[in-house]
Amino acid sequence: MTLNTKPGPIIYTINATDRTLGRVASEAAHALLGKRSVHFAKNQALLITVIIENASKLHLTTRRTEGKVYTHYTGYPGGLRKMNMNEMIVKKGIEDVVKKTVDGMIPRNKLRKPRMKNLIVNA
Repeated sequence: MTLNTKPGPIIYTINATDRTLGRVASEAAHALLGKRSVHFAKNQALLITVIIENASKLHLTTRRTEGKVYTHYTGYPGGLRKMNMNEMIVKKGIEDVVKKTVDGMIPRNKLRKPRMKNLIVNA
């Protein structure tokens, strides 16, 4: 008798309607890390796809959208760029805000990119 211990692809769907950004993002990050799977291993990126639906219906307060500032440094002198969440939503869409939030909750190692490729955000 042979046992198949290789996990198959898993798909998680998260409905973001009337939920806060942080709670949806932390649930997605937890699933992407594979902590919900029986085959969890710290040194492997499992075949887990997380789909976040209805991202445009997230509950975002005005205090959060006006107060949250995203910074980016270009590498040049005086190259610190700042953008608040309202500007980010207008320029790049709510999908990028959700992806950036989940990306901040994933550990900074070599498995970050393969895990983030498995995140799909639908507005």
